[in-house]
Amino acid sequence: MSGLYPIKFKPIYLEKLWGGQRIKTLLNKDFGQLTNCGESWEISGVEGNISVVSNGFLEGNDLNELIEVYMGELVGEKVYEQFGNEFPLLIKFIDAQDDLSVQVHPNDELSKERHSAFGKTEMWYVVNTTPGALINSGFSQPVDKIKYLDALQAGRLTEILKYDEAQSGDVFFIPSGRIHAIGKGCMVAEIQQTSDVTYRIFDYNRLDNNGNLRELHTQLAIDAIDYSYLPDYKTKYNAELNKSVELVRCKYFTTNLLEFDKYLEKDYHQIDSFVIFMTLDGSFDIETEEGTERVEKGETVLIPASIESLQLKPVSGKVKLLEVYIS
Repeated sequence: MSGLYPIKFKPIYLEKLWGGQRIKTLLNKDFGQLTNCGESWEISGVEGNISVVSNGFLEGNDLNELIEVYMGELVGEKVYEQFGNEFPLLIKFIDAQDDLSVQVHPNDELSKERHSAFGKTEMWYVVNTTPGALINSGFSQPVDKIKYLDALQAGRLTEILKYDEAQSGDVFFIPSGRIHAIGKGCMVAEIQQTSDVTYRIFDYNRLDNNGNLRELHTQLAIDAIDYSYLPDYKTKYNAELNKSVELVRCKYFTTNLLEFDKYLEKDYHQIDSFVIFMTLDGSFDIETEEGTERVEKGETVLIPASIESLQLKPVSGKVKLLEVYIS
């Protein structure tokens, strides 16, 4: 037994033009002197922003150091074989007080060819919204490359995009190639492949801090976009108390919603993967052979793959969390 335990990391806070205060006010996170905190990177292996452990005997070590030492015990043998010392997921909270740009992410093949990187498939779980907040995922009508370029060049791109009024609890799965944007007033939990490859398509003609239009990636995006049309892009699910409910399952990650108000036993011996808990509401204890770890609202915890069973005990009332792993 490795002696590994449920691991917490210091959040990495990012100032953004479009950011706000909800990461502090709703998730109880202290982002210090930042004026507009747009993102809290909860677990990251992205170069230049690698998460550092904040609890237990591994405190002060970064995520990459942990993988180098513990390998499959930390991430799972199957995951380690596939990704080596690179952590495969980036976990974050996003607070959008203004509209984010319309974007697309290339798939693995295109990203490897152009950027020597992984593509980016991701998902959003809507944590909080203000009235009228919108999320774009996909197109509102059948579109091909020519129709898309015509709309883009005429300044009418938003007319062919599908916008949903976002509600807390909404889920959007964004496979690579799907055009998307988080609208003003949305706060989301985002689970994504470890990749920072983003093509910005449209940014509402906004100026940056220096008074310049922000760079667009029009040509790069053309071949990255999946032009297929769906009548509905929102993920349907039925929440169920004291049971993991699957929201998204793809080859990159599985995400479940787990709401519980009583003591739960969890058995992970079949998945051969780390597990991540993103706590959306309530506080609870994780009990393992190594002891008990208290987890508060807004905290994210990495359960090493070597911990194949554990117990979850709510401190008071109902707990809501996202349960993420690679299946």
